[in-house]
Amino acid sequence: MTETTPAPQPTPYTTAAPAEQKTNVLAIVSLVSAFFVSLVAIITGHIALKQIAQTGENGKGLAIAGLIIGYVGLVVGLIFVILWFAVFATFATAGVSVSTF
Repeated sequence: MTETTPAPQPTPYTTAAPAEQKTNVLAIVSLVSAFFVSLVAIITGHIALKQIAQTGENGKGLAIAGLIIGYVGLVVGLIFVILWFAVFATFATAGVSVSTF
C-alpha cells in the first residue's frame, strides 16, 4: 500500500512579526524646520496631517508639535518685525540719525 502523509495543518499563530508602521516624513520635516523656518514648518505640518489622515501613518504628534512651534515662531517673528519698524519710526520722527549708533 501507498503511504500518504497527512496535509499540513495551519498553525493558529504566525511566526512573522507584524509590519512596522512608518512615520510620515513630512511630520519629521515639520518638527525639525520649526526651529529654523517657521513658514516651512506650518506648510509641511498641514500637509503631513492630511497625509496621515489618508494613509494611517505614524507622526501625528510630530506634525502637531511642528505646527505649534511654527505658529509660535511666526507670531514672535512678526512681533519682532513690527517692533523693529516702530523703533526706527520713533527715531526717524525724533530726528535721530541711525548712523549715530
